[in-house]
Amino acid sequence: EIAPFLDFLHSRGSLGFVCFFVCFFSCTQTKISCVQLFIYFCASKLSLQQLPVITSNTIVRCRSCRTYINPFVSFLDQRRWKCNLCYRVNDVPDEFMYNPVTRSYGEPHKRPEVQNSTVEFIASSDYMLRPPQPAVYLFVLDVSHNAVESGYLNVFCQSLLDNLEKLPGDTRTRIGFVTFDSTVHFYNLQEGLSQPQMLVVSDIDDVFIPTHDNLLVNLKESKELVKDLLNALPGMFTHTRETQSALGPALQVAYKLMCPTGGRVSVFQTQLPTLGAGLLQSREDPNLRSSTKNVQHLGPATDFYKKLALDCSGQQIGVDLFLLSSQYSDLASLACVSKYSAGSVFYYPSFHHVHNTVQSQKFQKDLQRYLTRKIGFEAVMRIRCTKGLSIHTFHGNFFVRSTDLLSLANVNPDSGFAVQMSIEESLADTSLACFQAALLYTSSKGKRRIRVHTLCLPVVSQLSGVFAGADIQAITCLLANMAIDRSICSSLSDARDALVNAVVDCLMAYRANGSNIQPSGLITPAALRLFPLYVLALLKQVGALYAYTPPEAALHLNDSVIPQPPLLQLTAEKLTREGAFLMDCGSVMFLWVGKCCNETFIRDVLGYPNYASLPSNMVSVCVCARIVNCFPFLTSIFFHPVVDDTSAKTSFFQHLVEDRTESAFSYYEFLLHIQQQMSK
Repeated sequence: EIAPFLDFLHSRGSLGFVCFFVCFFSCTQTKISCVQLFIYFCASKLSLQQLPVITSNTIVRCRSCRTYINPFVSFLDQRRWKCNLCYRVNDVPDEFMYNPVTRSYGEPHKRPEVQNSTVEFIASSDYMLRPPQPAVYLFVLDVSHNAVESGYLNVFCQSLLDNLEKLPGDTRTRIGFVTFDSTVHFYNLQEGLSQPQMLVVSDIDDVFIPTHDNLLVNLKESKELVKDLLNALPGMFTHTRETQSALGPALQVAYKLMCPTGGRVSVFQTQLPTLGAGLLQSREDPNLRSSTKNVQHLGPATDFYKKLALDCSGQQIGVDLFLLSSQYSDLASLACVSKYSAGSVFYYPSFHHVHNTVQSQKFQKDLQRYLTRKIGFEAVMRIRCTKGLSIHTFHGNFFVRSTDLLSLANVNPDSGFAVQMSIEESLADTSLACFQAALLYTSSKGKRRIRVHTLCLPVVSQLSGVFAGADIQAITCLLANMAIDRSICSSLSDARDALVNAVVDCLMAYRANGSNIQPSGLITPAALRLFPLYVLALLKQVGALYAYTPPEAALHLNDSVIPQPPLLQLTAEKLTREGAFLMDCGSVMFLWVGKCCNETFIRDVLGYPNYASLPSNMVSVCVCARIVNCFPFLTSIFFHPVVDDTSAKTSFFQHLVEDRTESAFSYYEFLLHIQQQMSK
């Protein structure tokens, strides 16, 4: 039943949905009160031409629940179809009788909407409150002394220069810049000027826009002035002595600038805001970092950023925050400006372009993707589900406009949302449960479109079917979202206890209902065999460990297939002096090199003759072709080589989540703890 849903792998375009279900559904014999769903907007490597794009005067929808027609509806005859969500019988419009693909008449069940679980409609004027907006980008840059010293401005300006031609948009695309320290600076980029003009507003208590013309300009018409500004910016503030940060006023003027059109605001901040609206004070006490008394610091210190974000959302403005800080910056407060405006947060602790090159390289790589990835504007998303189910909780960055409608000022391929649903009525009379997510958005080309994604899952009568269909990665992702919410509204200890209880409750339910075997040890369903380990990794940190072990044949094969190193457990027991071990931590990879590691490997991979010649401050590796053959994804990951005498050794061992630490169980001890909790 779920095979049609997987069609999206072959049809996803600029914005695609991926839905991972945590569990299926049971009917009357076993009660399940909550169903969890994880929705992810995936990046596409396929052409938009491979996604069914439908242009029609009539978009066929259920007259009762407004579900879009999809592969899981039932045709009673050629003139009537039955909704798979509310079961209402609807008429088939005359236009729908014609199939534009086969150019035949009288076969509505062969239309693209009914053959593909992911489709995109070209929206008519009925789906527009105003003409589609152009792509508008405003960059708000911290230029205080702290920001200049960190060196991020050079990286940003060069990255934007390199990717200026790749910004999503069309001939209407507009761009603007605002910089700030203790004052706010605007830049007149009017076509025809010999150079950009800076306008300074020093009254941050009553900040205003000095002129409403030429601060947001057409990129095509003013491209040379934009390039001139980007080339000049890093040097304009080289000798600044301003240490203050008026982030709040800068955001206020950004909102005023973007109000007429909407668009994306990209904010780059390097310190705590200290002046004007939204100023913050340090709430961190190093002596209380592990104390429950410090839990209040997980929530925002002011509602300024949330209120501003809600105003932005109402005007279709999304705010993305890049925090490049070497000191305390109160991310709990600042992140609200992105959370409620459907923006994103990028965090680079201890950022410095010279002293922390790993973070600098990561920032550059993230920025390149950020500037060039596809984007949708002024979007709303609604999720519908089968009668008897109801949505009660959303997780992610958005504003909930109604019970099932999310307001998304911006949406991109990396946007992700988690959804919890409740079973309100018995599903015993149905064999299938269906879900449909519909995203109405404006593309960067100014086209109003509707992306519709439908999923159908079987209803099972035994709990064993629920466990067999469980998706451990989706479960872990949702639990992480729930734990974050719990830690903010309650405490970190409560969140940790809730994670452990999730494992205990799940395995107890399986032992009581899903397994006919009653062993003395701990038993888990096959699909959730690693569930305790995933939760333990949440309580610690995560990573994956690969090993390169001699003989030399592992890397020196000419015309033969290079064998892939084995995947190892995250424990120090697997490390040897003779091997090299690769740890995948997501955005950074550690390469542990043993003292007796093969010299050929060190020479070919690291570029040094032997172990003794490896520098202690080495922070990156030039990935050779042989390694890429084993791990094709390594070309986009940053390496952090680890030798015995480097500080990276501590970070490496912190990621070995199966080992015991001073404050946490080893994996074996954690399993014993789970078993003890189950026997209470």
